[in-house]
Amino acid sequence: MRATSTAYASGPPSPLGKAKGENMSKTKTICFANNKGGSGKSTTCANIGYSLSTLGKRVLLIDADMQMNLTLQFFDDETSLEMAKSGKNIYVGVTEQKDLSDFVVPTEYEGLDMIPSSTLMSGIEFQLFTKWQREFILRQGLKSIKESGKYDYILIDAPPTLGCWVMNIMCASDYLVIPVEASPWGLFGLANMFEFYEQVKLISPTLNLMGIAITKASERKNYFKQTVETLSSLDNVRLFETIIRIDSNVEWSQDNSKPVMVYKRSSRAAQEYFEMAKEIEKYVDR
Repeated sequence: MRATSTAYASGPPSPLGKAKGENMSKTKTICFANNKGGSGKSTTCANIGYSLSTLGKRVLLIDADMQMNLTLQFFDDETSLEMAKSGKNIYVGVTEQKDLSDFVVPTEYEGLDMIPSSTLMSGIEFQLFTKWQREFILRQGLKSIKESGKYDYILIDAPPTLGCWVMNIMCASDYLVIPVEASPWGLFGLANMFEFYEQVKLISPTLNLMGIAITKASERKNYFKQTVETLSSLDNVRLFETIIRIDSNVEWSQDNSKPVMVYKRSSRAAQEYFEMAKEIEKYVDR
């Protein structure tokens, strides 16, 4: 296990002038989920998505959380609320069981699109309850997008719950990434997360746990070592080599509605998310 701190001469590559991504044989869908809030799901999803786009990949981000943090990472408050109130968001698409390709909006970054969220997502469980084959509604909505081959990756930010909607998200995904905060409470509920994953595997056996991503780490604190030791002792659970450490640039980038690599390309967080994105790319392409 290592904390990646690779220094680039000029930081991670700029999106300007990046090479066009080659067509992949199949769009890969990755969900970022943890039933504990504050684990860094949205931040990880956002910055991995942007980092993959700088590697020439075409990425679709889906904000599936009522908190709308992923949406707010790329759009200002006013724009995010306008999309939330309009018909151009994940809530409308899922509850009306539409083709989700009609709900995609471009970000300002090349190769990076999004299906934004809505505060109405707080009622998604109730809306799904009476639907036929309700566990597969999101999968069906994404079918035409995946078959089109337009994107290399679809990244989904899941809410911090365990229910029918998160089951939808996992059933629509090829891989699961579990961000875990390196804090005294970071491991709380992780056993429930693993149990839920195994339940989803019963109805969606192609879902695979890509790994656990350690976030918000401070190597100077004892509980960081305890977190790493505990997670390393788990059987058949892969840990990402790259560790995302605490960096104030992350919060400033969120305040400015920008990926951290755009806000400060030379920052430690930008470098670490870029390294984790390369790990994901390598894992998927293996």
